[in-house]
Amino acid sequence: MKINRRVENVWHIIFIITILIMILPVIYAIGMSFKPLQDAYNNVLNIIPIHATLENYITLFDTLPIFQITWNTFVVATVATIFKLVTAFLAAYAFVYFSFRGKDILYFLLIGTIFIPFTVTMIPNYLIISNLGMLDNVWGVILPQLADAVGIFLIRQSMKNIPLSLIEVARLDNMSHGRIMKDIVLPLVRPAVTSVGIWFFISTWNEFVWPVLILKTTENFTLPLALQMFISSEGGTNFTVAMAVSVITMIIPLILYLSFQKYIIGTFTSSGIK
Repeated sequence: MKINRRVENVWHIIFIITILIMILPVIYAIGMSFKPLQDAYNNVLNIIPIHATLENYITLFDTLPIFQITWNTFVVATVATIFKLVTAFLAAYAFVYFSFRGKDILYFLLIGTIFIPFTVTMIPNYLIISNLGMLDNVWGVILPQLADAVGIFLIRQSMKNIPLSLIEVARLDNMSHGRIMKDIVLPLVRPAVTSVGIWFFISTWNEFVWPVLILKTTENFTLPLALQMFISSEGGTNFTVAMAVSVITMIIPLILYLSFQKYIIGTFTSSGIK
């Protein structure tokens, strides 16, 4: 028992150290956002601000239309999340409860797209958006993100836990597939749909590479692009204001994750992802 207790204590220490390493950048960003730039340069490793100030946030709001940028980010993340959830739910239902020729092959081809690097599809997507006249438009950011194979996989795994006999009984009662999805399947997989939706929202909210290719006007920027404006590869970086943008960027996704973390963890573990 003493050996087991010692091993358990060692693992606890390892977990605590890991957690501290993970949350340190967040605490660092919050502390730096309240420091004057001079103090930040002189005391880089000091997390707690000695002369706390709101100067960085005032500079941010004076420099950028931060409310418009935050709204753009919210619109992109929300619309993309809704479309991804709808397409993922409908596709997962079809793959689980419909029988048609080539279903397994089609499913594995779909899942195979997860492993295709973004750089492969980036140029074709850019050319399509350009030809549609959607450059420098938030809808140009949203359009290529209307479906997601990972969401289909996760929701399908959750639907597979529903007894097939339950669906067969509903069909014998002449229930349409629309009613079955709405009244039977959706309530049973709601935790999975919720967690996948939160994951979609956070990943879209934090996306940088695709928006920076499409959006050129400051008024159409998303928050990750606004952060880039205060980071210069040639020096002169105003990183205290950049930290203020980081704090604003992380607030909504962090609140969503803290509110729904049990659904997110439960969905991934029930899907066999460790």
